[in-house]
Amino acid sequence: MSSSDARPSIYDDLKRQGVSRRSFISYCTYMASLLALPPSAAQAIADTLTNKSRPSVIWLSVQECTGCSESLLRSFEPTLEGLIFDQFSLDYHHVLQAAAGIAAERARDQAIERNFGKYVLIIDGGIPTGRSGVLSTTGGKSGVELIRAAARGAALIVAVGSCAAYGGIPAAAPNPTNSGGALDALRDLIDQGAVTAPIINAPGCPPVPEVMTGVIVYFLTYGKSPPLDDLSRPIPFFGRTVHDDCPRLPFFDQGLFAKTFDDEGARRGYCLKDLGCKGPTTFNACTTVKWNQKTSFPMLSGHGCLGCAQPKFWDREGGFYGKLF
Repeated sequence: MSSSDARPSIYDDLKRQGVSRRSFISYCTYMASLLALPPSAAQAIADTLTNKSRPSVIWLSVQECTGCSESLLRSFEPTLEGLIFDQFSLDYHHVLQAAAGIAAERARDQAIERNFGKYVLIIDGGIPTGRSGVLSTTGGKSGVELIRAAARGAALIVAVGSCAAYGGIPAAAPNPTNSGGALDALRDLIDQGAVTAPIINAPGCPPVPEVMTGVIVYFLTYGKSPPLDDLSRPIPFFGRTVHDDCPRLPFFDQGLFAKTFDDEGARRGYCLKDLGCKGPTTFNACTTVKWNQKTSFPMLSGHGCLGCAQPKFWDREGGFYGKLF
């Protein structure tokens, strides 16, 4: 955890870790391509990361399973070390911080006060508002109270995972805790002008790690959020459906569909539409950015898309294996 206001630049930290200029430029080019920016944007990203100090990141978790943090821990481009120690100053995170108890809560409050108006707030998990939020508390304060207080001083707010974006599994019927997403919890403060930071949803169960880093790098470079869709998701990552870039698409176009997970069609890589794949209605970067060191994603490994980046995916009529059409 950072304890100093004078933060080194991101590139200074990278150099100290032995990262060459060539590797640094390669990373900036990679990030520009992920964000669907022109090649010239790589230089703008490089200039920004060279001159700007590491941003303070406050990560608040509410109704979550730690899956979003686990996704972050398994990020490949950039590595965990690059993400946490070289790019961002993670000043508060339940899973990764060394401090505990009162010391941890004090570190959070001090980081917010010291970086007020400049930090990145990451929200993880559904936010329960039932019974005044007491169904999820940290250090004697409700999750919704902590998030509303931290949101007032944030420069950027990222709701990572479908739970933080829409309520996710905690909001599944009958939703006894009245759980919802970040926008739900902050709507009145936004309307009052008390929260002015861009709020970006990065859904998924869990989200693709590069989506989390990409939106922060874009914000650092351009001082604003990337273009967003009607669900406040960054269009560079959520502008196309999983179906659009699926390697099984040629079989869909030919009308060739697997009927069971172990039939001849499945072994030949036929489309999984009849087995409940939700790819045609799900917007996400799984098939382009991929998972596990860029090696795979559900359809490539033989399973259909669950639609986890869409609202109410857990309560979808017909369940995970009901056909869309």
